[in-house]
Amino acid sequence: MVNGVGGLAGGSPNFGFLLAHEPLLVVYGAGAETSVFTDPNGALVKCRQFIEVLTTVMVRRTGIAVAGDNRLGTRIHALSDNGVILKNGADAFHEIRRIGNRAVHEHYADTRAALDSVNKCFQLGLLLHRAITGDRQVITFVPPQPPVDVTGRLREDLERYKRELTEARLILDGKRSRAEAVSEARAEAEAELSRVLHERDRLTAQLEALQGAAQQLRSEFDERTPDKVSISRRRLFIEQARAPEPLTEAQARREIDRMLREAGWVVQDSAQLNPLAGTGVAVREFAFAHGRSDYALYVDGMLVGVIEAKREGTSLTGVEWQSAGYAAALPKAYAMATWRRDIPLPFRYESTGVETRFTNGLDPDPRSRGVFSFHRPETVAAWMAEADERPDAPTLRARVRQMPALVETGLRPAQIDAVKGVESSLCRDLPRALVQMATGAGKTFAAVTQTYRLIKHAGAKRVLFLVDRNNLGDQAAAEFRNYITPDDGRKLSELYNIQRLAGGTVLESTNVVITTIQRLSLALRGEQLPADDDDQGVDDYVPDRPVDAQYNRQLPPETFDLIVVDECHRSIYGKWRAVLDYFDAPILGLTATPTAQTLGFFDQNLASEYTYEQAVADGVNVDYDVYRIRTKISESGSRIPALDEEGTRTVVPFRDRRTRMQRYEELQEDFTYSGEQIGRSVLAKDQIRLVLKTFRDKVLPEQYGKRTVVPKTLIFAKSDEHADDIVQIVREVFGKGNDFAAKITYKSKDVGDDPKKLLQLFRTSAALRIAVTVDMIATGTDVRPLEIVFFMRGVQSAVYFEQMKGRGARTVDETEFRQVNPDRTARRKDRFLLVDAVGVTDSPLCDARPLERTPSLSLKQLLAKAANLSIDEHEIASLASRLARLDLDMTDADRDEIARVAEGATLRDIVRRLVDAVDTDELIAVQDAGGDRAVQRRLREAVAPLTANPDLRRRILDIRRDRDTVIDVHSADELISAEGVDVAKEAVQSFRQFVKEHQDEVIVQQLRHGSGPRLTYAQLQDLADRVKRLPNVYNVDFLWRSYEELGEAPSLGEGEAAVTDLVSLLRRELGVDREVRPFRSIIEERYAAWRASQERAGVTFTPEQRWYLDRIVGVIATSVEITVEDLHGMPFDQRGGAYGFADAFGDRAASILEELNKELTA
Repeated sequence: MVNGVGGLAGGSPNFGFLLAHEPLLVVYGAGAETSVFTDPNGALVKCRQFIEVLTTVMVRRTGIAVAGDNRLGTRIHALSDNGVILKNGADAFHEIRRIGNRAVHEHYADTRAALDSVNKCFQLGLLLHRAITGDRQVITFVPPQPPVDVTGRLREDLERYKRELTEARLILDGKRSRAEAVSEARAEAEAELSRVLHERDRLTAQLEALQGAAQQLRSEFDERTPDKVSISRRRLFIEQARAPEPLTEAQARREIDRMLREAGWVVQDSAQLNPLAGTGVAVREFAFAHGRSDYALYVDGMLVGVIEAKREGTSLTGVEWQSAGYAAALPKAYAMATWRRDIPLPFRYESTGVETRFTNGLDPDPRSRGVFSFHRPETVAAWMAEADERPDAPTLRARVRQMPALVETGLRPAQIDAVKGVESSLCRDLPRALVQMATGAGKTFAAVTQTYRLIKHAGAKRVLFLVDRNNLGDQAAAEFRNYITPDDGRKLSELYNIQRLAGGTVLESTNVVITTIQRLSLALRGEQLPADDDDQGVDDYVPDRPVDAQYNRQLPPETFDLIVVDECHRSIYGKWRAVLDYFDAPILGLTATPTAQTLGFFDQNLASEYTYEQAVADGVNVDYDVYRIRTKISESGSRIPALDEEGTRTVVPFRDRRTRMQRYEELQEDFTYSGEQIGRSVLAKDQIRLVLKTFRDKVLPEQYGKRTVVPKTLIFAKSDEHADDIVQIVREVFGKGNDFAAKITYKSKDVGDDPKKLLQLFRTSAALRIAVTVDMIATGTDVRPLEIVFFMRGVQSAVYFEQMKGRGARTVDETEFRQVNPDRTARRKDRFLLVDAVGVTDSPLCDARPLERTPSLSLKQLLAKAANLSIDEHEIASLASRLARLDLDMTDADRDEIARVAEGATLRDIVRRLVDAVDTDELIAVQDAGGDRAVQRRLREAVAPLTANPDLRRRILDIRRDRDTVIDVHSADELISAEGVDVAKEAVQSFRQFVKEHQDEVIVQQLRHGSGPRLTYAQLQDLADRVKRLPNVYNVDFLWRSYEELGEAPSLGEGEAAVTDLVSLLRRELGVDREVRPFRSIIEERYAAWRASQERAGVTFTPEQRWYLDRIVGVIATSVEITVEDLHGMPFDQRGGAYGFADAFGDRAASILEELNKELTA
């Protein structure tokens, strides 16, 4: 920094805070503010220079692209177009630019314009400061002071700035009257303005001395190379730049007054106190024994609460004691006016006008919570009536704790766990809870049960149920209406009102409201909603930016007592989050696949968990297989030449997407398209035809060989147009009529078809075998007999993929299945097939790993491995999948026989035991707690019922001998492959590609060249975590087993590969070693060599030293290094830890550690 700029910043009242961000801004800003009255032309020029630098800083800080010549106007437009500045900010920039141009070219010199420009520069500089730091303190413009009195509009401007400065200094602390506080703020502002006038000459002298230095600063600034900006850093800058200015305390009071009136309160000064002026009256500056509360609240003429108002930025949780203290300081004269003498003023708020917190003193454990605004007085009156009626449980949170025990009849174990988990969360007054339950496991039914209990037993008035799409509202509404209550057997709809939100109004008598987040947002904005029927325009709407919420008197924040979000995903708590945060109600999320963001939104509060694997084990869902179809056009696209072989122009058909009118045009140049464009902007009929022929000729015979009728199949297309073409070609390829295949999308009704009726027909008709959809059947829609889920479109969301995949997971009873399958060989559904023609299962975003993980092993081989205890976790998962399928295929007599042989255990019990044993999270916890042996013990215990019972194993094989093989089918022409996934080969190939793409990483260089700092376990664990995320690679042990299966690594026997064995695999792939060896054996070999070299050098070790050395080798074998900290832990602490080691080796202790680390891991 140039000397002197720091002193200048210390004296500048309006621009000194910018020193840390860019010194030039201080120079230009201070120069402008000191010359407003002495040289207004110069001030305007300096203001323009100020924004030239400021816009450049903002462009560099955000990394946005600026088109053209990077002039000032272009930068302002770029900042506006990219959302960095709002319209008022852009207008301010342009105004300064235009007036500055006049000052430069026309010598324009207007004092009032100069003062306004300096103020605008201050505001824009403050925007930069807040965007960089997130600072929310009130910082106010200090107007420059004229050397002599001024008159007219300039005087009015200065007086206005002075009033704003005075208001910013106002602090209302409840100890003084408002008049006293205003007088003190006015005196403080006067003193500040006096200092500005006194310092002006000194600042002017400093600026003159810095003229040469300022030119140097500008040259350095213009030549500076901007840093690269990450997406997250840009987003944070923009988010903080767009935040509104913090409110002063006076502004906060005005905002609180507005909020109260909006919520229906009458706001009064204490001098005009009239507690009967309305249902609710808020009285300003109400006198208590030890001070004044900012507001006292009357409801129905009774004193019931207080509001403590603070300036923005104040920690409201830190002032809750003040609100609570007013109850203790209530004057005796007001005792008769209070609603409850035992808990005076139970309804307590703290607010800055931007943030508001509320505490209900009647709750069992009163705890403050954030609320959008103040509750309506009618709501508070209703709470008072409930408390008078139920003094033992005066609030909803109190009544939740007194609900009767759950009637478990008719509920699955997972549903019981979900309801109890949610109620436990509500009893603890946690604002959010998440239920993870596999698709098809009955999430909605559990939510209906929960809703009924809250309304019936806890007195909840209204529950909101948000569905992902409006068509799913029909399903949800039916489930609510038809729910049989466990108390008297009546339907829920006979007891309570259930409403699909339409028209924008929630009826007062409604108990359950069902809608989408999009429709709820429309209602909140007071807009008219479309009818219940599907409206794709509404349901598919995704805003460009996060939506805002505004208070709606028809839908106040307290409208709902519980919000249930079905199939919750990121959009719900991303761009629509403000809609959820508006309501003062606990939020219950239901999902099959919680992401890290989902868990974060729900505060990591997982009320219950029920995985897909557990659902398969319980027979709630069926497992699946993956079949991959690859074609050249699907993978790489194609090129249509403009000229044919004879030099004639190629004529191609073009089709209007809206009217579907087809026209023909000659190509003027070659037309090249990618695989991603197929189905959207390009129709490659041969590609669709080849995929469907492969499906007909390869997939169906290999997977459903005895079937004579195509299994129920759902195809996902990229667009409605794509779906139309698929349906047409399906009928041609299979030689069938219109009733064989149909498009079921939202737009089906545009051609006279009712998509809901078509969907029902697909469920129940034996004739309709193949349905093609885009999104309508992607989430939440049940078609239980569905056996094939066929992807001819990509998916970018893991959650959405899981929902789409889940369409095939439902179980179906044998009678219903046979009704829609005239083929006599189709007896029951024991699995479904996921056919992938676009590579959706190749994406790391999509978890396409079935419970079946080793299809190359037969059931006999898996049982044999269970018998000799050589079975690993992935083989256990496969065994669970096979036995789950077998259980679905068994007769009651078979099940009785299994139970007899298994000493009372059912096959499903055994499957559940196997699935629980290989749960990834549980295995990690076991590994962390007890190491590899603990994991091995867990797996052995899981298979023990099979290991110890040869008769059971034989009986299982007698019922069905299962032979599963890897399929590898290649076409002679365009088809690249159509094959079941070879997991081992895919895993090794995926790892090799990873190593190839990360040649330059430090850890790779260390292993290749032995250079740089020594490899640490933390580095290796980080690499192992990344490797686990590769497609088809589940962990280091699975990767090693894959090498082993391909004959490229030795067997580990019953042991498992450790993280350190990744070193051996990496060294093999890098060409450092020619063969793969377990890392432990390498370390032990090097240790023996080191010992031998020590003996040749005449060094001998005592038994005590040998004890330490042998165990250090064990640590290095599992942790790749040994540190002094390791010596403080097990097993070294048995002999004094690091101190015992130092005693044993004396002066050589440190060198021994270093030498072992170097020699054994070299």
